[in-house]
Amino acid sequence: MKKPNVLSNIKSWKGVHSSIFVLGSLAVLIGTVATFSKFYTFRSLLTSDSFCSYFNHETGVKITVETVVRKIQKEMEEMRDFPTESASSTSLSLVLRYGAFLADIVGLLESVQANPDEIRDIHHPLSMPKQRSDEPADFFLVEEIRKYVKIKPNRLKKQNFMGANGTFTSIGHACFAMKEELEKYMDYDIGEVCDDDWKLAQWLMIHGCDPLPRRRCFSRAPQWYTKPYPIDESMWKLPEDKNVRWSQYRCKSFKCLAANATGKGFFKCANCFNLTHHEMPRWVRPVYIYPGSNLTADFLIPEVLDIKPGEIRVGLDFSTSTGTFAARMREFNVTIVTATINLGAPFSESIALRGLVPLYLTINQRLPFFDNTLDLIHTTRFLDGWIDFVLLDFVLYDWDRVLRPGGLLWIDSFFCLKEDLDDYLEAFKQIRYKRHKWIVVPKLDKDDREVFFSAVLEKPSRPF
Repeated sequence: MKKPNVLSNIKSWKGVHSSIFVLGSLAVLIGTVATFSKFYTFRSLLTSDSFCSYFNHETGVKITVETVVRKIQKEMEEMRDFPTESASSTSLSLVLRYGAFLADIVGLLESVQANPDEIRDIHHPLSMPKQRSDEPADFFLVEEIRKYVKIKPNRLKKQNFMGANGTFTSIGHACFAMKEELEKYMDYDIGEVCDDDWKLAQWLMIHGCDPLPRRRCFSRAPQWYTKPYPIDESMWKLPEDKNVRWSQYRCKSFKCLAANATGKGFFKCANCFNLTHHEMPRWVRPVYIYPGSNLTADFLIPEVLDIKPGEIRVGLDFSTSTGTFAARMREFNVTIVTATINLGAPFSESIALRGLVPLYLTINQRLPFFDNTLDLIHTTRFLDGWIDFVLLDFVLYDWDRVLRPGGLLWIDSFFCLKEDLDDYLEAFKQIRYKRHKWIVVPKLDKDDREVFFSAVLEKPSRPF
């Protein structure tokens, strides 16, 4: 009883349209392509070793692509003649669905034809079994990384408004040395909520995997986020604890961070969450080295701004801080962006909750500002005696790049060992800035082995 039913069904299908049988065979091919597309983009199949190795030269690949395009176009023309009035809604939906899919495949194949230089002459992999691919995507196993680092050609097959033929997304070169950690970071479900792994991301950045790839998942937010304080209150008031994710910190509240106790998980800027007693006087009242003396490494904001009256408007603070320097400069109508990372405490969140602008940036990265655009760069308790001399050179020249002629470089309480002082001072001297302020004072908490150095330097004009 079953066989006649099957035969009658087959005849009825043939009566609807003979091409539906061809479509069934085509569905097998589509299923194969869809399976491959789960692991590779269709474009990567056309240019990868496993595909191109079956052709002896570039011409063979071009001819094959042209043949595939012609066959798919012929099938699409036959599908356009499908009698819609006699077809069931299911059959019609199936034809339209796969017709759209074939049109997309043709578009991809034609984009390959339009860029023949991208099809390389690659020998069979068995002839070179030990040869490694130079493609960054081939180094990683997680498909999200592979998709991210591949060049994204423009859909319009021409240069975009930026003058590029495609988009070249990049990752830091050290990412290749931290393959396991990066693949863990990029292992997620697209469109779902990301893991609470910002600390892993920061670890990758600090160790040179910077920039990190973008991700296609939603970042986690504090569960009970409340609206921040108004700007007239937020500058000198600790934010709400609910507005920070505390899972990766030793302290679980701002009160803990503000307490003068050990074990908070960070030592740089140890008291900078104490906004009232420690932070509020900074840069408006000097801190003296000896009680009753006038020896200090601090310069006050008014005396620095008086060097260039009315000229300091925008700048960068590169420090481990909660944004107090930016808050104070705001009172003098100067806009400061604070570059910092979350070393043991939520510095970035604190800066933002105070109503200021945090720039999440490591020392490894080139500053994201154009040449000759900033009036001021300030740094304190960050670039100290731990930094390598060559790295310091690169940092200073990058700061010089973004400072405008006449801009000020404010080195605030740089400290190092006494025996290293001359070498560090030489690094600052070699940029040949004009000295407005320059002082070296002892640092008393390290058995008189360290010193503070502070300076305000002006970038000269270089017309040639």
